[in-house]
Amino acid sequence: MGEQTAATASLKGIEQIEATVRRRSRWHAGYLWTFAAWQLALVPAVLLWHGRTGTLVSTLTNAVVVMGLSLFTMRQPVVPRGYRNRQLTAIGAWTAAYLLALGLGLTVFADSVAFAAVAALACALPPAAAAWQGMRTA
Repeated sequence: MGEQTAATASLKGIEQIEATVRRRSRWHAGYLWTFAAWQLALVPAVLLWHGRTGTLVSTLTNAVVVMGLSLFTMRQPVVPRGYRNRQLTAIGAWTAAYLLALGLGLTVFADSVAFAAVAALACALPPAAAAWQGMRTA
């Protein structure tokens, strides 16, 4: 009977560790949601605010946000399962959407508020989808 009690206690300890790891690994979804929300401000600012001031402000603000998110990421004690693939897929899809949005928004659809809004949503979609997937699997 003592062995069963020890085994049960061991399994409960493992369950507690697993619950803690799952809870702490949810940070990646929050990171991705924050990055997605940031796109809703960044993309219209880049596409609609022309000149040196617009470029300077949007570039510096983006640098601060990305550095803040990077510092946040480095301080996390737990890396979620599938993190690397989810992160690379989200950032790769975001890069493609962002470059397409910039290319079209600065040439074909210059100063179009409607295009800037659609482009912002398109750029927010990859990290938001990855965050949603991460929340479902956590």
